[in-house]
Amino acid sequence: MLDSALTNLLSPPVLAFALGVLAAAVKSDLRVPDAIMRALSLYLLLAIGLKGGVALRGETAAAVIGPVAAALALGIVIPAAAYGALRIMTQLNRVDRGAIAAHYGSTSLVTFTAALVFLESATIPVPGYAATLLAVLEIPGILVGILLARRHLAKTVGWGATFHEVLTGKSVLLLVGGLAIGMIAGPTGYAPIAPVFTDGFRGVLVLFLLALGLEVGHRLSTIRDGGRGLVVFAVLFPLAAGALGVATGSFIGMGVGGAALFGVLCASASYIAAPAAVRIALPDANLALSLTASIGITFPINLALGIPLLTWLAQQLGPH
Repeated sequence: MLDSALTNLLSPPVLAFALGVLAAAVKSDLRVPDAIMRALSLYLLLAIGLKGGVALRGETAAAVIGPVAAALALGIVIPAAAYGALRIMTQLNRVDRGAIAAHYGSTSLVTFTAALVFLESATIPVPGYAATLLAVLEIPGILVGILLARRHLAKTVGWGATFHEVLTGKSVLLLVGGLAIGMIAGPTGYAPIAPVFTDGFRGVLVLFLLALGLEVGHRLSTIRDGGRGLVVFAVLFPLAAGALGVATGSFIGMGVGGAALFGVLCASASYIAAPAAVRIALPDANLALSLTASIGITFPINLALGIPLLTWLAQQLGPH
């Protein structure tokens, strides 16, 4: 496991992320325009959806039902557990606890992408339905977190706008749309565009992580507002949720690659879909706390240590 963690730490995506954090720390004038950031995220979402759809075409319905049901179940359990843990570990109010729980109940595209690259480098096969689980886990975690925050509030924002934001946001739309296109096109239809969406995938990931490193470096000071308890939560809770995901995936027979990816999804925290929905449903929430915890602490820990650790756990629990 130590060798895997070291290899991951020295990989180009992780080093690019570290470079971005360093650039922010030394107050460099390095910047990535918002338009380029959006373009890179759109590419990654569509690329994962397309490749997942092509692979999903070869899966049977029986193989997919169990993992999807597990994803829906943990999509409810994890944000509820996050809300409860925050209640014990922090002095945050109900709205901020719910907002953070929504972020941790949802998923991180880039953490998932980095895990895919890690497993590919380790020659560990990944099931074709993996991208489907990313799309499935994106939604219930956000809704449960918002529901927990709003259950005792007298003044609320209509649920229609919240559902619309979650279901039509770019994350879900591009993932589900990409899955559909990939399934319809199949390997033959995908082959002509493979040089763009497969060969260029790692290079785009490196650029995106460089930009994220810059964002993290500029946000780190905000975490003090949440107190020590939030820092401990952002470090420990994702690893516990990830271990639960790996154990569940192994129990239902997802294989080493499937269980590891499922664990990484459970350990990750959203910073694309969740903030957009929370901004509408919980206008009084302090989004800086949610984003700093998810991007500034949980994301780099998952990137450097969580992915190899959860992969090792999947190997220990998997068939021998």
